[in-house]
Amino acid sequence: MFLIAALYKFADFPEFSDFRKPLHRVCADNDVLGTILLASEGLNGTIAGPPSGVENVLAFIRSEPRFATIEAKLSHAEDAPFLRLKIRLKQEIVALGVGDIDSINGTGTYVAPSEWNDLIADPDVVVIDTRNDYEFAIGTFEGAVNPEIDVFRDFPNWVANRTELADKPPVAMFCTGGIRCEKLTAWMKDQGFENVYQLEGGILKYLETVPEDESTWDGECYVFDRRVSVGHGLIPGDNDQCPNCNTVVTPQDRTDPRYAVGVTCPACFDVTSDSRKSRFAERQKQIELAAARGESHLAHTHSRSDGAGTELPE
Repeated sequence: MFLIAALYKFADFPEFSDFRKPLHRVCADNDVLGTILLASEGLNGTIAGPPSGVENVLAFIRSEPRFATIEAKLSHAEDAPFLRLKIRLKQEIVALGVGDIDSINGTGTYVAPSEWNDLIADPDVVVIDTRNDYEFAIGTFEGAVNPEIDVFRDFPNWVANRTELADKPPVAMFCTGGIRCEKLTAWMKDQGFENVYQLEGGILKYLETVPEDESTWDGECYVFDRRVSVGHGLIPGDNDQCPNCNTVVTPQDRTDPRYAVGVTCPACFDVTSDSRKSRFAERQKQIELAAARGESHLAHTHSRSDGAGTELPE
């Protein structure tokens, strides 16, 4: 059983590059894999490994005074969610690309998962899913607006062109784990929106704590690891992901004759060359041979990038 920890913290951290090597060493010593981004504005990452190893890494991160109060959203998986360890230095831990934003003191009003349903039921509140289009496609809250963006950096331009936001109504914003909303709500307030709310802990905390029979969430929540999606109780979902085009593959998609495990899906079958299909078929064969030997093939990774390079489970 693997323990998964998704965490982030905005902090004034100008010497962030000095933290990279010792953090890498602690992760490696404890058999912890995943991706962590470091920047002058803080830390963002998702890691997985043996429970004791993950706890040791979290303890090390919290030993840095600026991250002493960092919270981790914990879940479990039977299979390893990550096959590599990546600790990267970045300009931003989540890239919005609009300059300085006070994501420490200037964020919107936090709304606890237990109070979220009442807020979004208010007809005067515009509920905005701040995630990318492929995330929205497999699950969202009832009545949420889809910005239909491909990358996070597209969001400011979307806001500028939405007539229903011109009068700056109350807005309730949510994302996977909260980090995107930390930036977006602060930015929205800078744009003159006075009543800006964000789901505390994001979708993951909502799915973890709100009983399914009381939930207004429809579908599953996309996550940026080999689980692909999770449902209520953070139980791994039924979706897969096409390694050829990164499209989320639903159970219904897998019954389509254009779907071939590890090769193509209905979204990319007609636009994929025969030579590429052959390469991916051989790749899938090697993955299956490695699995039969009880090994993990490094090609069998799960990746999806956004404007920040690697987008993380928040």
